[in-house]
Amino acid sequence: MATKLVLAILLCFAVSSLVSAQGPERRRFREEAQQCRLDRLQARQPSRRIESEGGISEIWDESEEEFQCAGVAAMRSIIRPNSLTVPMFQSSPMLIYVEQGEGFLGLNFPGCAETYEAQSSQSSRRSSRRLGRRVGAGKEEDQHQKVRRVRRGDMIVVPAGTVKWCHNDGGQDLVIVSFLDLNNEDNQLDLRIRASFLAGGLPREALRQFRGSRESRGSRSSEDLVNIFSGFDQELLAEAYNIPSDLARKIQEQRSNGLIVKCEEDMSFLTPEEEEEEPSASPSSNGLEETICTARVQHNMNTQKEADVYSRESGRINILNRLKLPILKYMDMSAEKGHLFPNAQYNLHWSMTDHRLVYVVEGEAEIQISDDYGNQVFNGRVSKGSMFVIPQFYASLAQAGPEGFEWVTFKTSKQPMKSPVVGYTSLFRALPQQVLEQSFQITAGEAQQLKQTRSRHTFLFPPSSSSSSSRRRRRFP
Repeated sequence: MATKLVLAILLCFAVSSLVSAQGPERRRFREEAQQCRLDRLQARQPSRRIESEGGISEIWDESEEEFQCAGVAAMRSIIRPNSLTVPMFQSSPMLIYVEQGEGFLGLNFPGCAETYEAQSSQSSRRSSRRLGRRVGAGKEEDQHQKVRRVRRGDMIVVPAGTVKWCHNDGGQDLVIVSFLDLNNEDNQLDLRIRASFLAGGLPREALRQFRGSRESRGSRSSEDLVNIFSGFDQELLAEAYNIPSDLARKIQEQRSNGLIVKCEEDMSFLTPEEEEEEPSASPSSNGLEETICTARVQHNMNTQKEADVYSRESGRINILNRLKLPILKYMDMSAEKGHLFPNAQYNLHWSMTDHRLVYVVEGEAEIQISDDYGNQVFNGRVSKGSMFVIPQFYASLAQAGPEGFEWVTFKTSKQPMKSPVVGYTSLFRALPQQVLEQSFQITAGEAQQLKQTRSRHTFLFPPSSSSSSSRRRRRFP
């Protein structure tokens, strides 16, 4: 008994030592983020572009001050038809939004069984999928983990360290936008994008050219674009896998086709019929559905009937949080998809729980953001493909352009909360009238007007005739 007690004490001491060793380093990065100045925000386009044989990878510079302060990063992949992103994993949890097209996405969770079976023959796989049954008894079959069909509007949750790949089997480019929460507790490294590739990579010559544009700004080396097997001795790798040395050499190679490869032949995967996959979400759990192997990681945010805020005059908002997708409660992340009609407004408000990274999907809008000192830190027009940060507690207001405004917001909280300034759930309505009178030195009638304004609306406001005409006269900065 005494021996077990001693071992338990030693184990606790070892764990606490490990945590304490990681703690100061982790706190240092948090302190650096907290010391940032956020007095000048900008809407940004991707700053780095990597051309591959099968598509393009674009990266927003995570060293920009607002990205560093919020502890977030973003990437965009444009995958051409019949092309494949090579398997890779990252040190931070991420949310992936499918902006355009459709295809297949694979997420491989360690320790989970290969529950899908398919014929190794290409023609047999097509036949099996079309008939919905297994055929060709006696032939070798391929077993793999679940492969998901993804399409425009899908949001996919990817835990830190999870291997992922994506294949475009459609007739148009597949465009996916990825948001990374670098400051998440699951990432014990620095606030940088760290991608580990299991295949492919870029040749050293391409790395030098790409690194030159980054190192001039003080960024770290881009050696992370070489697949991780390059760091091992070829003979030792062959022995570990029990494979010929020639095969070990092949998996270590960095080829000129880059990070997105063009497939030499059509690919197909065994998947359930569409009406059978991804049942509707339920907030309840019985201990089985919540295992990582069977957890739901996908939700479509383009469904109008599931809109959380809806107005025939203004637009709609779809919210994704831990109640709709329970896996998010383990990752402390959430998202929002919005669509404003022409000249409609998104209510003046601030976030109480999270930083927000906003990506413009379609249209344009005028955005204004104020900091906690009342300084205007952003006043400008944002358009398709741009991205900007709204820090926690910074008040913001958006008004759609003449063609409307569609956006996706990634948030660093599993259950986000925001405080509106106008509307029937606003803080003005919650305050006593006399408090408003004395605070603003206004009359009782003016205070009542503040309390009752926009009393029929929540977060989305339709354009008034006066605001539309003044907007036409006002020029964007």
